[in-house]
Order: sequence, then C-alpha cells, then structure tokens
Amino acid sequence: METERDAYDGQPLYAEREDVPPDGGYGWVVAACVFLINVHTWGVNSSWGVFLAHFLSQSQFENATHLQYALIGGLSISQALLVSSVVSTSNDKLGTRASLAIGTLLISVSMLASSYATSVWQLFLSQGACFGYGMGFLYITGSAVLPQWFSKRRSLAVAISSSGAGFGGLAYNLGVGSGIEQLGWRWTYIVLAISTLLANTVCVMLIRDRNKVVQPQRRFFDRRLFAHVSTWLIITWGVVTDLGYITLLYSLPNYSLSIGLTARQGSVVGAMLSLGIALGRPPMGYWADRHGRINVAIFTTAACGVLCFALWIPAKSYAVLIIFALTSGTVTGTFWASVVPVTAEIVGMQKLSLAFSMVCLSLVLPTTFAEGIALGLVSSSGYLSAQVFVGCMYVLGALSIWGLRSWKVRETDDDELREREGRSSLAVGTPRAYTKFWLTQRGLFLRQKV
Repeated sequence: METERDAYDGQPLYAEREDVPPDGGYGWVVAACVFLINVHTWGVNSSWGVFLAHFLSQSQFENATHLQYALIGGLSISQALLVSSVVSTSNDKLGTRASLAIGTLLISVSMLASSYATSVWQLFLSQGACFGYGMGFLYITGSAVLPQWFSKRRSLAVAISSSGAGFGGLAYNLGVGSGIEQLGWRWTYIVLAISTLLANTVCVMLIRDRNKVVQPQRRFFDRRLFAHVSTWLIITWGVVTDLGYITLLYSLPNYSLSIGLTARQGSVVGAMLSLGIALGRPPMGYWADRHGRINVAIFTTAACGVLCFALWIPAKSYAVLIIFALTSGTVTGTFWASVVPVTAEIVGMQKLSLAFSMVCLSLVLPTTFAEGIALGLVSSSGYLSAQVFVGCMYVLGALSIWGLRSWKVRETDDDELREREGRSSLAVGTPRAYTKFWLTQRGLFLRQKV
C-alpha cells in the first residue's frame, strides 16, 4: 500500500509542483563559468597525450615503463571521480565557491609540481593524483550547479559548457606541443599552472548556485540507489564508453607516431579530436532537448563505435587520421555530455547530485586502467586489437543506454496508466513496483521523445 511519504528516502511519493528554473538569465553566466572550468580541467588533462608521446619518444625518466605513463593519465581522471563524495560533503559544509577554490588551488599546484618532477613517481602524485583531485572539485561542483538553472534547455546548456573540454583540448594540445618544442616540457607545465590559476579564479568569483530553492539531498552515498535497474544501466553505459573514450583521448597522438607521423602531426591529430568534441556537443545538446535526451545518447554512442570500425582501423595516413579524429570527436564524449541531463530524467533534480556522485565512484577503476589496457593490447598484438576494443566498448554502451530507454518508456506508461485511473503520478525517481517487464519491444522501438 502506498504511503504519504516515500519510505525510500523521505521524499514526497507523489509528484508535487516542482521548482521552475529560469531557463536562462544568470544561468548563461553560470554556463560560461562551467565552460571555462571544462577548458581548464578536461582540456588541460587531454594534453597529457602530447606529454605522453614526448616522454615515450625521449625516454625522459629512467626505467619508466609505458604502463606507468599510461596509468598517470588514467589516474588523473579516476581520482577526480573518486573524490566525488568528498566534493559533495565540501559543497554541503563549505559551499560551492569554497569547493571551487580548493579545486583551483590543487590544479595549479599540480602543474607547478609537475615541472619539478625528476622521476615518474613524482608525476603520479602531481599530474595524476593532485590534478585529479582538483579536477574533481571543479568539474563535479560545476556539473551539479548548472542543471539547477535550466529545464527545457538543460541539455543544450550542459552540452555547450561541456564543449569547453573540446575547445580546451584543442588549445592545450597545440599549445603544449608548441611549448615543449620551444620552451621545454618543464616551462610548459609552469605556463599551465599560471593559466589555470587565473581562469578558474574568475569562475570561482562569478558562479552561483540555487541550492536554497532546489534543496538537493545532502547525503553523499545511498546504497539503495544501486537497487535500481536504471542506475546500473547508466553505470554500464559510463564504464564501457569511458574505456573507449580515454583510450582515444590518450592514444591517438602515440598512434600517429606508430604509423610514421611526426610528434607535431600527432599533437595536431589530438587537437582535431578535441575540435570535434567542441563542435559536436552543442548540436548534440540542442537535438537532445528537441528529440529526447536518451534517444540522442543512443545514436551518438553507437555512431562513435561505427566510426572506430569504419575509419580508425583503415587510417594509415595523416589525412584519414585527421578525418577520423574530427568526426569521432563529435560523438566520442557522449557520456560526459549527456550523463547529467539523462540522470536528471531518471532520478529528478533533488537526487541528481547524489546519483551523479555515485555514478562517478563506479567509474574510478575503468578510468584508471583504460589506457593501461589499451597499451597492453598494443604491445601484445598491435593497434588493431585496441581499435576493435574501443569500437566494441561504444557499441556495448549504446546497447545499455538503449535498455535505459525501454525502462524510461515503461515508467512513462506507468504514469499515464495511473492518470487514467485517477491516481496521482509518482515523483521522478520513486522506486517502481515492476522489475521483470521493463525491457519490452515497445520500449526499444517505439518512436517517442525519451
């Protein structure tokens, strides 16, 4: 029997009048700030592929292995996700701006410390762990704040802000490649420390949240969320596509060297992947708001897998590799461009921060070892095995989000049935009674905005 309150978490069981975000106004300033945060976190992090190619070709640190270098890049992302619960606590206890300030300081310190590294273990601590913690405080905080300002344009706003990762990657891949040639890698790190400090400080000063109105849940973990089929489908989507995404992000410059291109050409290839991310995400967000956020996520995730098989495998020349990097970049980061709006559709705004932090925790292991797995495949059987691996991961990711679509259609049908019977609709994110019949032909193939 249904009760007045949901025993799951104390939230209203029935749908109540929800807060209506301004869908613009100062929200666009917040979107611009999150855009800059992505430029100076994900964008800077993507330039690790250029550093990686340089360190591998020059044998920069004595006795350092390819696997160790690969783990540094994976560590920077995994640590950003690992601290998600700490970030949630910081946002609750210290506030949004204080959390962003902590992240800004950690990012700049990590870049400065990397410039003084004399052995690979020091890069593990600076470029890997410290940078990852800083990125977590900045990215996770910004990702939780931005959706509070939008409803109908939520996917567009998130996509525009997440395109900062692409623009940043473009600028920093080219800048780091040029900086290493002209200044050396140590001074290049110092320049990165200064630029990240200045840009992220501006964001700290301008960003605002709507926590008083939205009243997000303050818990940083709830194991009962893992009882939801929808949660596991989102996690599966993230795990498998991140294995492919990080491999592409870090391996393309080194793959360029393996087919006889120069280090400079390799950095341009990495930059073209970032340009594709920058150009592809805003249209993706627009179409997601118009045709359904889950629908567009299915299509773009599958498209990246197809491009890996159709273009990356036969890419043996500079021109073809440029085309692959640019086209695949438009869809390669679908998960990170879509996960916040999609998760909001599934759990609602009040549970979004909690659910997102838990999804981030589940991605720690795959993001840590993705590039290590790829380099292991390359060393044992060449790049073909890594290329097939990446393509298969994106296809599997598309299947998991396709299953999520069926679950969401089943939820919508259930709400429509309750309305016809004169009963109140359940609030978004309320546990449903059905568990066996959510995967249906109607859910998979029905032409519907989802």
